[in-house]
Amino acid sequence: MAARYRTVDREQLMLLPYDLKEWIPEDDIVHFVTEAVKAVPLGVFDSNENGTGDEQYHPHMMLALLLYCYSHGTFSSRRIERATWKDIAVRYICANDHPDHDTICDFRIRNETAITEAFVQVLLLAKEMNVLKVGTVSVDGTKIKANASINKSVRYDRAGELEEQLKLEIAELMNKAVESENVPTEEGETLGKEIQRLEKLRAKMTEARKRLEERAKAKADKEKKAYEDKVKRREERKGRTKGRIIKPPKDTPEPGDQSNMTDHESRIMRKSKHSEFTQSYNAQAVVDAEGSMLVLGARVTNNAVDNHELVLDVASVPAGVGSPGTVLADAGYTAQTPIQELEAKGTEVLVSMCRESEHNHRKHDWRPVIMVKKAPTDFFRRKAWVRKMMTAMATDRAKELYRLRKQTVEPVFGIIKQVLGFRQFLLRGLKKTNLEWTLVSCAYNLKRLAVLR
Repeated sequence: MAARYRTVDREQLMLLPYDLKEWIPEDDIVHFVTEAVKAVPLGVFDSNENGTGDEQYHPHMMLALLLYCYSHGTFSSRRIERATWKDIAVRYICANDHPDHDTICDFRIRNETAITEAFVQVLLLAKEMNVLKVGTVSVDGTKIKANASINKSVRYDRAGELEEQLKLEIAELMNKAVESENVPTEEGETLGKEIQRLEKLRAKMTEARKRLEERAKAKADKEKKAYEDKVKRREERKGRTKGRIIKPPKDTPEPGDQSNMTDHESRIMRKSKHSEFTQSYNAQAVVDAEGSMLVLGARVTNNAVDNHELVLDVASVPAGVGSPGTVLADAGYTAQTPIQELEAKGTEVLVSMCRESEHNHRKHDWRPVIMVKKAPTDFFRRKAWVRKMMTAMATDRAKELYRLRKQTVEPVFGIIKQVLGFRQFLLRGLKKTNLEWTLVSCAYNLKRLAVLR
């Protein structure tokens, strides 16, 4: 018996108006996203007051468009624009409108307040659904590449050398330009363009050196109080017990300090000592460790290490959502001041100092020696706050709680990077990357909440 095939007629017209809802499954996340964004008040959006008088795209529609596309791994404004033509769910969100990529990018940059409010409203929705209980949280950071090349970074000493070199080249070209006043115009125009190019490059070198000097001065001002406290404690000691002389913080840049010409707020970082250096930001996340795995707080820093980020991370959890009772963090957050500051506020902090028991040691450890986590030195153990934390971490309750850390925050980073595919910021600057990380975290929360409901 001959096979029978359905006719494929691509020229067939749709004679009646069609309903896009019929083409989207009832349990699709798009319905959840469109309903969730309605909780964001229209007053927090930034509208274009100086428009031409034409009707603007509805802010709820634009926010839903961004959140849905981010939750499906589409981050570029040009790709989002293409999705308004190709993706049925996106066409449903936009009601068959097609905002261009400039409009999408402009909306994303100008509506930081609305995106932050959407992040809060999604968490409040989770509380109403009895999915979220703010008690124990896991804190961690991950390096995400900046929208800048590491090859565009310049050292402080090299920038000075180039500045002097460019001065000489510009002076030489200026002399040539004076000598060639009576030569054909074409050659004179070429010299003028070359001088302008070198002047711009020299201005960039000057600006890079100035930024590094300001950064060094700000760092010295920040460390000044700690230096004065150390000096005071040293002076109170007598005789040889005073110890070595404490050097004041240096307010000038080191020769090797670098500034990126494309995104000067990004830094050269690496994930670990076994990874390569990249131009990156350090994205922090506070994750619910009691089952929901929702991101409660999200922020971006350009500090490569995490040891002074704990207080700011916990503070990034919105006040209306709740206050964490227990904070779990890995050894990267080992620092006395932030831990004691949180404990003074009544928050329990459990931070790994070393392998707390022999049970945690691998019997057959196949890793190289340099990869094995070493126990603290005797000098480190002598500190009272270290002994206190090690004692707390040795209890059965602390071990059980701490196991939740890698089961909660690590999978969140894995989903964001591997499933959503967010491995590089598209926006530049600390403020804009904070906005984009909040948008990514909100999209992840919507995706997670759609599953939990």
